[in-house]
This record gives sequence, structure tokens and C-alpha cells, in this order.
Amino acid sequence: MSSRFYRHLWAAYLRPHRARMLALSALLLAAIALELLNPQVIRFFLDTAQSGGPQTALLGAASLFIAIALVQRTVTVGSNYLAKTVGWAATNALRTDLARHVLRLDMPFHKQHTPGELIERIDGDVTALANFFSAFVVQVAGNSLLVAGILLLLFRENPLVGAGLTVYTAATLLALRAIQPLAVARWTRERAVSAELYGFIEERISGAEEIRAAGAEAHTLRRLYGLLRRSLEAFRASIMADTLIYNVTSLLSVIGYTAGLALGVLLYLRGEATLGAAYLIVAYVGMLAGPLQRIRAELQDLQQATASLNRIRELLQMQPRARESAGPDAIGTLQADVLPRGPLSVAFAGVSFAYRDEAPRAGESETAEPAAGPPIILQEINFRVAPGRVLGVLGRTGSGKTTLTRLLVRFYDPDAGVISVGGADLHTVPLRELRRRVTLVTQDVQLFQATLRDNLTFFDPTIGDDQIEWALRELGLWDWALALPRGLDTILAAGGGMAAGVSAGEAQLIAFARAFLKDPGLVILDEASSRLDPATETRLEGAIDRLFADRTGIVIAHRLRTVQRADDILILEAGRVVEYGPRARLAADPDAGASSRFSSLLRTGLEEALA
Repeated sequence: MSSRFYRHLWAAYLRPHRARMLALSALLLAAIALELLNPQVIRFFLDTAQSGGPQTALLGAASLFIAIALVQRTVTVGSNYLAKTVGWAATNALRTDLARHVLRLDMPFHKQHTPGELIERIDGDVTALANFFSAFVVQVAGNSLLVAGILLLLFRENPLVGAGLTVYTAATLLALRAIQPLAVARWTRERAVSAELYGFIEERISGAEEIRAAGAEAHTLRRLYGLLRRSLEAFRASIMADTLIYNVTSLLSVIGYTAGLALGVLLYLRGEATLGAAYLIVAYVGMLAGPLQRIRAELQDLQQATASLNRIRELLQMQPRARESAGPDAIGTLQADVLPRGPLSVAFAGVSFAYRDEAPRAGESETAEPAAGPPIILQEINFRVAPGRVLGVLGRTGSGKTTLTRLLVRFYDPDAGVISVGGADLHTVPLRELRRRVTLVTQDVQLFQATLRDNLTFFDPTIGDDQIEWALRELGLWDWALALPRGLDTILAAGGGMAAGVSAGEAQLIAFARAFLKDPGLVILDEASSRLDPATETRLEGAIDRLFADRTGIVIAHRLRTVQRADDILILEAGRVVEYGPRARLAADPDAGASSRFSSLLRTGLEEALA
């Protein structure tokens, strides 16, 4: 990985903590100075005691030693506190940016990566960077300064000792640098296997009912065992690489300390050094092991951080295909309120689309396709919905109905043609405004572990209870909300349907209320009532009618009752429009010899014909 990416991360996430980083640097420099000073105090004490110096000097030296040790411990605690604070603040900011980036990626990316895998990449990989952000540069620089200070003081005592230990230190650092890359590849594989394991567990837990119903517990456990085995092997390989580095460093430290002890004794026996000077040499040589071990530990953290950084960079390189027309970072620069107020028109002009498997990386062509090309889902779609009208979209499973609605909210972009909403090309509309003015309600309603209020407002504190009450009353849902145990403060469980503590019909009511609170100009119902029984669907009829009042609507439905509210009908078959026109005219079918497809559906039964 290039040092440019390292510098970019440090600049982006440490700049807001400049003051703390300066304080951390000052504390580390103070700790280095105190660590170098204490052996000098002991040398003075030994030489003074050996020469029969005054007792007051000895007591002063002892007191100074204790004071330095206490201050040094205090400085160490302060530096550790600042390092952890800066590290977690920086990594939390990175987590936020990664989560925001992932949320902006298109549906192809999310279909390829499970929530469990993304949690591990956003949280697990970033956690490995806490020390990288806070202490890595400062610790490596500080310990390097400590090593340099020790060597300079040893040169001052004896040039031969200083030169020999300088060679030893250089050899130790070169050995560490040579074996460091051994662990990077292993830690990268360990992080990838860990993400795969978490993704598997998340998927199987969410599908526990289906697994039990199908009797697939044994198969699931075999798959889990295989992933756990791979995880163990990857983790063991990484730890073995780290252990090798640790053992090499420890061996070199023992060799250096032994050499220093031998030199100190030899110089003392030859009379070339006092007892205090001999101790000083031995103490400084022994101190070399500390910073070298800490540098080794920082390099070990760097190995794990590098593995995580590789995966983070890969994630950040993924780019959404549906981008703002002025660039991915230009949301604030695009003209606000591009779409007109009130009901929005919809127009498809020559729209074709085929699914691709993954999101492009930065610098990759958005139009690049495999040699064979993906299968085309929509082909030359042309139609227009006037403001305030409701379009019913019919077709068999796989005909492209759902794809059509996903293009309208720019979960995907068409490969050809132009989609317009409110008279504006979708590419000229900021995504934030588009998804505020165009609301998609599907049959799968996601509820959160939160109050009914938060589930209705999507945690938007600017929406007050009076607005919520007005919306629910407009939809005829206020009495239902009051009947809940704690009204708007009722806690719903995460998920959907009965898993969240409400029925499927009640979850659908919440989805309608969410849409109503946004006050959109276009409402899309994608088979929103297909899973409901007729009685519950009847309860939703009033809410749907109120939701469509003074708004443009698009309804994808299997049931005749739902589509009968449409003003216009569009029938898809194999990704093509085979019929489009006003519902009343198509249903009347005045010419029996050329009956419309919609009229035939009415005669044969809509549900059976579209199954």
C-alpha cells in the first residue's frame, strides 16, 4: 500500500485532533527525557556512595530518582489516555464515513455483500486501526528518538561501546523490516475469513425459521464448522508470523543485553569506568530492548492495520453507478428544489436496462460490461404518467415491474434512454431531493428496535408529534396508534411483520404513514399488499386512497381490487411494454375481435393470469 494513502488517512482523521496530538507528542518527549535521566541519577548515586560523598547528596539523589519515577508514570498514564482518546475518535469518524459510503453504494453491491460481512468490515477492520491513528507515528518517532538518545549517551561514555551498539541496533531494525511483510498477507486473509464468517452467521440467524422448517440444521452446522476451521487456520498463521517476529526481537535483545553487560564489567575491571559508569552502560543497553520491543509492537500493529487498510481502501474504491450529475461530492452544489411542488409527472423515453453484478471501482468505466453482456431486463420502455394520475403496472413475475420502480428512485441507472420526473431528467435531480419527493413502499417493511415515533419519522427529530398525529389522522390510523400499549412511545422490535411485535398489515400501515410524512409528489406501491389477506387489505384501502390524493401514483399489483384505482394501465411482458392506455378504455374493450390484454385479464381473473 502506498504511503500516500497512509498520509491521506492521517491528514483526514487526525487534523481535527491537532491539539491532542501536540499534547501527546509533548508527553512522549517528556517521558523520553525522564527515562534517559533516571540512569544518570543512579550513576551519580553510585559514584558518590563509592567515593564516600556526603549523605545529603545521596538523599537528594534518591529523592530525585523517586520524583522522576512518579512524574514518568504520570506522564505515561496521560499519554496513554490521550492516545486512546485520539485513536477512538479518529476510528469512529472513519466508521461513520465508511457507513455513509456503503449506504450510497448501489443495490448490486449490497446484493453481493451480506450485512454481517459489512459490519465486520466497517467495525472490525476499523477497530484494528485505533493504535495506527493515535500512537503509531508518535510511538515510532518517540521510541526512535529514545534509541538515538541512548546511543548518543553511550558514545559520550565510550565511543567503542557506542559504535558497537549502534551496529547492533541497525541490525535489529533491518531484521524486523525483513520479516515484517511475512505477517501482512496472513492478517489480510484472516480479516477476509472473519468477514465471511460473520456474514454467514448473520444470514443463518435471520433465516433460522426457514432452516428449522427445512430440516437444514445439520447442513448449516457443517458449513459453520468449515468456516470456523478456516478462521482458526488463518488466525493461527497470523499469530505464528507475529510469534516469529517476537522471538527474533527477543533473541536480539538478549544478545544486546549480554554484550552490554560484558562490556560494562570489562571496562570496570580494567579501571576504564567507575562503578556508576559501568552501571550506566549496562542500564542504557538494557533500555535499548524496551524501545526496540515497542517499535516491534508498533510494526506488528501496522501489519494488522495494513491488512485492514487494504480492505478499507478496496471498499472506498467502490463507487455508485447512480451519481450526482455534478460529481459524487456535489450534492450541496446542485440546484435545490429541482422538482416542482405537487404531483410529479413521470416519463420513460427509450429506456433499456440490464443488471450488472457489482459496483464499479474508482476510475473504472461505468459502461463496461462482460463480453457476453448481462441479460436485458427492460427494453425500449416508453410511457408517460401525467401529474396526479395513478398508473397500474401489470405483468408476470420476471417481466421487469420491480426493476422499473427501482430505476425511478435511482437504485440503478438505465443503460439507455431517459427517465424524467416532474419534467426533469433524473440525472439533474440531487439524490436527496429525489428520494424525498419520490417514495417507494414495498411489501417488505423494515422496522427498527425503536419507538413507533422513531419508526415513523426515521429518527428525524424535526418532525413533531403534532405532525405525526395529523398524518395518522389523515390516514385513519390515529386510533390504531393510540391502542398500542404506550402509543407513539411503544417500542417495536427490529425486523418486520410479527417479528417486530406488529402484524404484517400494521407494518404496512407504518410504511404508508412514513410516506405520508414525507409529503412526496410521487408514490410507488410495489405489491405493497400482496401478502395481506383480503380483510386486512380492505383496512388499507382508505389509507392508500388518502396517500394517492393530490399525488401521482404507480401501483404494481397482483389483485384486481388494487389495480382498479388506477387511471392508466401498463402491461409488461419479457421487459417490453405490450399494452398501455387509460384503464377505462382498456377495460371496456369495445372491439371483441381485438380484445385488449387488460380486458382479457379482467375476464379470466387477474391473480391467476399473472401468477
